[in-house]
Amino acid sequence: MQHNSKIYVAGHTGLLGSAVTRVLRDQGYSNLILRTRQELDLTDAHAVARFMAEERPEYIVLAAARVGGIQANINDPVGFLAENQAININVIHSALEAGVRDLLYIGSSCMYPRDYTNPLKEEYLLAAPLEPTNEGYALAKIAGARLCEYCNRQYSTSYKVLIPCNLYGPNDRFDPASAHLIAAIVQKIHAAMSNGEDSVLIWGDGSARREFLFVDDLADYICRCLGRLDELPDYLNVGYGSDHTVLEYYQMAAEVMGYKGSFKFDTSRPVGMMRKLLDSSRAAAYGWKPRIDQREGIRRTYRYYVESDECQVLSDKCQVQSAECQAQARSQAISQSHTLGRRP
Repeated sequence: MQHNSKIYVAGHTGLLGSAVTRVLRDQGYSNLILRTRQELDLTDAHAVARFMAEERPEYIVLAAARVGGIQANINDPVGFLAENQAININVIHSALEAGVRDLLYIGSSCMYPRDYTNPLKEEYLLAAPLEPTNEGYALAKIAGARLCEYCNRQYSTSYKVLIPCNLYGPNDRFDPASAHLIAAIVQKIHAAMSNGEDSVLIWGDGSARREFLFVDDLADYICRCLGRLDELPDYLNVGYGSDHTVLEYYQMAAEVMGYKGSFKFDTSRPVGMMRKLLDSSRAAAYGWKPRIDQREGIRRTYRYYVESDECQVLSDKCQVQSAECQAQARSQAISQSHTLGRRP
């Protein structure tokens, strides 16, 4: 891959896509093809086909996806399945029609069966039922991965699939309604510190285990893989190599951020899979090794968050919600006192 090679990064404004774009530019790749969602709707098959025929990129990183946390997936499985399925089919098929030979598709660890043998190996895909809370998203990601595999088999392309563990870092989504775990933790603890709250609520009992990777590590590996996709197997897991409980991530973030409060648990909330640790030994044979440990990654993520516009927006939102909760509690207390006062 040359420094003037045409590289299309689909999803360049998202968490991973923005990191890939940043790393490519830092390494001197200047001929990047970038389109925002407003400029190119990837769910529009005709628009994508026209774009691909006109631009004819040499390399594609397919990092575009509709993503969200557990509750977002539960609330709209139709949207997560349909939108991601459309994006994957449109980009991959249009790339094939335009003669693109090299494409790197970003999968997800949720493609693996629910509560299956850990660590999860690439051959475990479709070996058992999926986690129901995000099944729609997982099915779409699996279909995209299989389409890449079929293209390689039928047309001798190099459409390879990287399956990362959970990601976090700069440019993540921090709104609790759509955020993944570490971004949500950072936001919740920061809000608690700002509002003087002495506890933070955790969904579940905190025992579910998760593997997280700082996004810049994966972006760097993607950029190193692009020029040698023909050497890679069809599927590669890319993980940190170890996991922690949800409670341990909260405790780590509290330590890094200087929060001295406690944690409470809401066991009525969904928690998803109890564990999904990837076996990344195959990727290690192709040069994979994470560099940034969790505490340093959380530190960088927190620094990004407090300097972002989203921090102020969410802080204002939390203050309004806190005031509303306090007003509601006062109203209930007054109502109860009046009821007690009317008793004979």
